[in-house]
Amino acid sequence: MIEATLADLRQSSIFFKTDEVIHIVNGRKKEDIGYFVPTIFKDKFESFLNELEKEKKRKLLKRVAIASTKDIIGDGAIDDGIN
Repeated sequence: MIEATLADLRQSSIFFKTDEVIHIVNGRKKEDIGYFVPTIFKDKFESFLNELEKEKKRKLLKRVAIASTKDIIGDGAIDDGIN
């Protein structure tokens, strides 16, 4: 993994020709900004992102299921789970 600053983005012809993941930091504040993932990793990265989305949806559905089991209103009604 290569580390680069925002100033390095100005040299985009060099920056985008790499085949490594680039860790982007703010050079002044030394804060993380994010990562640049080159196209050679596109398929694997997209599948990773899809798995993250599925996990978020599973957690949400689990919360909905737990809230609906706590429903004391009656059949066919949905409780918001807030007490």
